[in-house]
Amino acid sequence: MTATLARPEIDDTAFARLENEGRLLNPLHKAITGVPGRVGFRGELALRFAPKLADEARPPELMCPQVMAIANVGESFVPFFAGYLLSFESLKDVAEVLGDTLSANGKYFLFCDNIDLSKKYQVPYNNATFYVLPILESTVYNELLDLLYLEKNDLKKKDTAGKLDAVANAALKFSAKFESISYEQGLALMGPVRNPNENRPV
Repeated sequence: MTATLARPEIDDTAFARLENEGRLLNPLHKAITGVPGRVGFRGELALRFAPKLADEARPPELMCPQVMAIANVGESFVPFFAGYLLSFESLKDVAEVLGDTLSANGKYFLFCDNIDLSKKYQVPYNNATFYVLPILESTVYNELLDLLYLEKNDLKKKDTAGKLDAVANAALKFSAKFESISYEQGLALMGPVRNPNENRPV
């Protein structure tokens, strides 16, 4: 069952602007978690909206799926964010959409489909640093469990909020160092963008 959040609670967090802009979509969880004062979001972040035609609601042109993020009541920044990108190029969109909710002390993870499977990078952007990693384990959740040395069996009995808390708590302590590259260097290094619809039955 999806947990949804009362507006007064989300309005007191760094998620408020993103919610007001209609960017926090398809939530598995968008509510308080087991940590006092913490709001968690697990769903999709709309990065780029399609032009509106009359009153027709159109899906976003660009999304960051498989998002896991937290925000604390009374704070203006998002301390933890993770998501999936089909192309490294979209890091710019994520950074610009998150904008003033980014912090130099935040932990931000992007799992990209078109970077070298043997590489892991740190990419400074918008006064924050993004950990950019290849996606090997099919989902951001599984990738984070592997990266943060969390045992899936230990989390199985937890609900969505409990799993999000466990991942976020471990992510906030993450201190590994990877090769630092600029966004422009990443654009030069990235591979072709896969068509996500190929090999699917019509």
